Amino acid sequence: MKPTLLIVDDEPGIVDTMKAYFSPQYQVLTAYSGGEAIQKAGRQPDLILLDINMPGMDGLAVCQAIRDHMACPILFLTARVESADQIAGFQAGADDYIVKPFDLDQLAARVAAHLRRERRRSSPSAVRFFGECAVDYSARAVTVRGQPVSFSRREFDILELLSLNAGQVFDRERIYETVWGIDGEGNSDTVMEHIRKIRAKLAVHTQQSYIETVWGCGYRWNG
Repeated sequence: MKPTLLIVDDEPGIVDTMKAYFSPQYQVLTAYSGGEAIQKAGRQPDLILLDINMPGMDGLAVCQAIRDHMACPILFLTARVESADQIAGFQAGADDYIVKPFDLDQLAARVAAHLRRERRRSSPSAVRFFGECAVDYSARAVTVRGQPVSFSRREFDILELLSLNAGQVFDRERIYETVWGIDGEGNSDTVMEHIRKIRAKLAVHTQQSYIETVWGCGYRWNG
């Protein structure tokens, strides 16, 4: 699905030009006043291009009205070039400040950069780094100092459980029930053997001890 842009400006010619430019790549909503902008913002655009100098409710007021309810990037379009005006824009909640007249190709690059940044923010990273160790949970892969370390399915499941909850202590029974399930055919003693193997495999590549034994309690991950 195409990202949605909301273009807000009281000059129809500017709105029409930007709509024609962006429509091949984005869904485009348009508004010609502050009040209409707030109404259209309720359709949850992915990014807003917002003119400051509009009669009645200007862009600063629009931004202040919607910012607490919307996390999407808001890019101000304005002829104002004074630093005080730019500071006021950022204080109102803007993410970027684009001075008119602007080059459409450069504006498009700024829009794309902000949307990429939003996608990175909204997509939780599948990789976590613990000193020399990197765990890719999507690929179920572990590297230490760039060298791959091979684990069995159960070994990785234990490593995943502990590393995703670094610092939290898990006793053997809880690890067993989480990894094998309450209907697993075995007992919690097998957890000790799997953790011994995980430690041995990591020790080949690093002296850092990632799995700590908390005596009388269980195990925790030290990242």
